Amino acid sequence: MDAPASSSPSALAAEQSAAADRPFSREQVIRVITGILICMFLGALDQTVVVPAVPAIAADLDSYGHLSWIISAYLLTTTAATPIYGKLSDLYGRRALLLPAIVWFMAASALCGLAQSLPQLVAFRALQGLGGAGLLSMAQAAIADVVAPRERGRYQAYFSGVWAAASIAGPVLGGWITDALSWRWIFWLNLPIGTIAFVLSSRALRILKVRRIRAKIDYAGAALLTTVITCVLLILSWGGETFAWLSWPISGLGAASLLASWLLVMQERRASEPLLPPRMLGNSVLSLGVAAGFLATACIFAAALLLPLLFQLLQGANASESGTLVVPFLGGIVVGAFSAGMAARRLGRCKALMLAGFAAGAGGFLLLADVGAATSHLLIALYMVVASIGIGFCQPSTLVVVQNAAEPRDVGTATAALLFLRSMGGAFGSTLVGTLLAGRFAARMAGSGLGHAFNLGVLRDHGGPVLLGTAARVAAQAALVSGFNLAFLTCALLAVAGFLVTLPMRDLPLRA
Repeated sequence: MDAPASSSPSALAAEQSAAADRPFSREQVIRVITGILICMFLGALDQTVVVPAVPAIAADLDSYGHLSWIISAYLLTTTAATPIYGKLSDLYGRRALLLPAIVWFMAASALCGLAQSLPQLVAFRALQGLGGAGLLSMAQAAIADVVAPRERGRYQAYFSGVWAAASIAGPVLGGWITDALSWRWIFWLNLPIGTIAFVLSSRALRILKVRRIRAKIDYAGAALLTTVITCVLLILSWGGETFAWLSWPISGLGAASLLASWLLVMQERRASEPLLPPRMLGNSVLSLGVAAGFLATACIFAAALLLPLLFQLLQGANASESGTLVVPFLGGIVVGAFSAGMAARRLGRCKALMLAGFAAGAGGFLLLADVGAATSHLLIALYMVVASIGIGFCQPSTLVVVQNAAEPRDVGTATAALLFLRSMGGAFGSTLVGTLLAGRFAARMAGSGLGHAFNLGVLRDHGGPVLLGTAARVAAQAALVSGFNLAFLTCALLAVAGFLVTLPMRDLPLRA
């Protein structure tokens, strides 16, 4: 769902260490790229193919309260593992890390397909994310090994095409599989694709020499930052629903997040190669760019969770139909990202693009916050396109701003920090709106006098409020509309926050 970065810490190290061994022949480059594109497609597809299946998964496993964790668990472990993969591959080579990652990803995918409860599925998705991190990070590092920066543009169409295909085809394919077969086949589909990726990558990456670059891994920093975000996500997910806001579990999580934050600051000050170097925090452009990237990704993943639920629960679409209906949103992100990249090249600056993107995103989400059961699909598609093209403008722009503002020695670390916090933003956004939607629905149904038994689980019959009794049907529909309005309004507020974060940022000219 989020296009690959143009560079990563391991990629930058590879560019420096591989210079003496270039050039590779065109045939060798094509062979390597073919292998890693399959890995990239597999990793990108898994971010979108599950989106339209979330309601069916929640219905089958009889658990709607914390369904956002189906997405969040994957993002959390992927985020935590990505910088570790990059550092280890500098020591032991891309192939030595990529092939075990593919096997791990396939095994975890099989377990996801066999899950019998939501906690099991969330745990298996977390394991799957550990493998998914290797697919994407090793793909980017291998690209840097064989393609020089000045030549990389000629191959960019392949990379962008794969991400666009995965982003657009994922929801359609996921919806069709869910309706025709079962949501479990979404995960089992990874087995044949993963086998192809393993065979092609194993052959292709044999030509890469192992260059043992000295690299120290900030395991403690990655663990502490993940702990902070996980505690915050659990507070958002459990607070006011599973536990009272002032209960000991919620208070304990709050205390744990504060303690982990303090330990993280101490760790980053003394680490020789910190995940988030303190000197970078003094660079206001870099800090604001990373914050903007966090908020933009939070908007994307929040909307990606909400839209299939809106079409299925509120408007009665099946999984296949909802997957198709979400395509304008995901396609808009691709269009926005591509357009922003072209505009930045002409303008030589990015701030105006980010401001325009966040403004358009906020406007589109405000329009979506007014959607009801009778709103036409065409009008919703228009609203989605406005929001997604706007937020799509911000994705490549935040990356360029961060890399442009960082000192040369910090470019790799700054890129890693942005990618790390963008993934955390995705987990934060999906968890936040999922909790708001479920909580508002349950509260409205309880307030209608129909009792606390009415939660999102009562809507699993054909994916809509098909309930016994006219009063219950009307109450459920009104509660859903209220929940979606609140959730999309929250997306708009996240976009407004991105606009406000970007506003004071210095508009540095882009380096040639």
